[in-house]
Amino acid sequence: MGIGFLVLAVACFAVLDTGVKYVGAWVPIVVAVWFRYVFQALAVTAFVLPTRGKSLLTTQHPRFQLLRGCLLLTVSALSFVSVQFMPVGAFTAFVMTAPLVVTLLAALFLKEKVSNWRWSLVAGGFLGALLIVQPGQDIVGWASLLPMAMVFTYAWFQILTSKMAQTEDPLTMHFYTGWVGALVTSAILPWAWDSLPEPGHLAVLCLIGLMGTVGHFLLILAFARAPASTLTPYLYCQIGFAMFCGWVVFDYVPGSMELSGIALIVVCGATAGWLTSREKRLPVEPPEP
Repeated sequence: MGIGFLVLAVACFAVLDTGVKYVGAWVPIVVAVWFRYVFQALAVTAFVLPTRGKSLLTTQHPRFQLLRGCLLLTVSALSFVSVQFMPVGAFTAFVMTAPLVVTLLAALFLKEKVSNWRWSLVAGGFLGALLIVQPGQDIVGWASLLPMAMVFTYAWFQILTSKMAQTEDPLTMHFYTGWVGALVTSAILPWAWDSLPEPGHLAVLCLIGLMGTVGHFLLILAFARAPASTLTPYLYCQIGFAMFCGWVVFDYVPGSMELSGIALIVVCGATAGWLTSREKRLPVEPPEP
């Protein structure tokens, strides 16, 4: 069940990214981000608040909830812009370097010990990202920094989430994430929205909100039913879904260099996930007397 929920979740995310790339040519990015978060905020409030009541609002770290919401909003804004310059499949593969970046940040700022084997996986993941970005020349100038900034921000979001998950309810975190994004983008919206989108574009915007909300909810259900070590390899199914959506909607097929970069990221990321699960299964040696 957990694996099934996860595969459905990443399929939703692939549809979301494809919708963002499609509608970005006609609608300001701020409007797309606003739809994504308002839909999530209203849906979670409507379906969860009546059953959970005030307990849904209970949090031990309101400042961290605000920070987490702002981090994910920044990730969404950067990703919505980045996907305009990259094929959907390549963009998704780029996002999949985030766990490797978490390893890098944990070593540099949290002073965690990282083996030489893990450092080689991090280097391999970055090499794969370079193969995706540079040979195709789809990203030029300042735009080349956006995907990397997005990945590093997402890595900090994951680190904060892992810390908060030890004491916070996942649905409470989901609730605050949605409302932080909705309120911040609502404050910016009057300067970005000058006219009502056409019916077709409005339908795609609603689809973006729906896929984001359903995808994150399925992700919560998945991790509630299976350990992260079991689910992590299946996250890379999103690359396949994204490449399929890019082919169907944009008639785009990745070149050999892009496919090599995607394959390198998948291998390095999946190996890092396997190492993590293996380390958790190893027995802890008792201290010497």
